[in-house]
Amino acid sequence: MPKLDGTHLPERLAQRLADLKADKEVAARDVKALLSDEQIAAMDAAWTEQQALRKVKRARTKEEERELGWKTKREIYIEAYEKALSEANEDIGDALDERLERAEVRAARIYLDAYFAARDEGKEAYQAHLAANNELKRAHLAKVDVAQTDAMTRRRDELDAMEDVIRAEIRKKMTPEELEQLEMLEEHERELAKGRGKAGGRAGKP
Repeated sequence: MPKLDGTHLPERLAQRLADLKADKEVAARDVKALLSDEQIAAMDAAWTEQQALRKVKRARTKEEERELGWKTKREIYIEAYEKALSEANEDIGDALDERLERAEVRAARIYLDAYFAARDEGKEAYQAHLAANNELKRAHLAKVDVAQTDAMTRRRDELDAMEDVIRAEIRKKMTPEELEQLEMLEEHERELAKGRGKAGGRAGKP
């Protein structure tokens, strides 16, 4: 089953709950597939309590079963799903915000990486903008207008700052030999970037 985020979960829970209430056949593994570990543990505990209850309190009729609090495994499943659906609906606002933020970050990365790569090749700003929007189109994302680029640049700066902090922490944990190798690699990449910049400048001249 593909991984679900919080925006898909309520709908899937509601569908499975409807199947359970309609007395349709649902495999135990499918029941557990949409629940968290904590929800599964609570459901299993409820069924364990039912088994213990049946040993202590005997019932001869369906009416006595209800009076004594007996529940079928399906009823336990239904209660677990009703609770899970309620919790999922409460969390959907946060899930939507998180999904939107992930999409915005991805779009910003794709656009800005393509834009600055085009600029490094010596292309004019408008050409770089078109190239970046083409990359967004390939990724099935909305195009960016010029007014959005300032906000995206600020977002890129924030992400770059976070990456700088992470890289600094990694450097602290490196051995002297590892650090030396990393610095040699970074120097090599800087030389390659300079070469690309010069080549792009020559290509841009008439």
